[in-house]
Amino acid sequence: MTRFPSRNMPRTLVLVTALALAGCQNSPSQDEIQAAQETIDCTHEGERFVIRFTEQEARILMPDATRVILYQVPPVADGMRYLNGGMELRGRGMDLELTRIDRRVRLTCKPYELPPKT
Repeated sequence: MTRFPSRNMPRTLVLVTALALAGCQNSPSQDEIQAAQETIDCTHEGERFVIRFTEQEARILMPDATRVILYQVPPVADGMRYLNGGMELRGRGMDLELTRIDRRVRLTCKPYELPPKT
């Protein structure tokens, strides 16, 4: 005797597919994961600086929400160095200093963590 699927089978399949897709939306995309791996989260005296390192650039989201792009130059010592006309970022790993208008500050940095999706 051949068994036929019940009439509820398509609805069940749609529900399972919808739940699976909803579960996927709560996890970060590959692009978001890649961007997070290239980004660090830094602070100085309560101000937050988010820095993303791309090819030859350091893109900084400043505490006042302005965006600054610094360009990689050869470091003077072991580490990294990025410049533009008015700013310099230098250091090694998570130990970074940012110089703006002749004022140098040491940043406290950690790897960027993706915020949880809601």
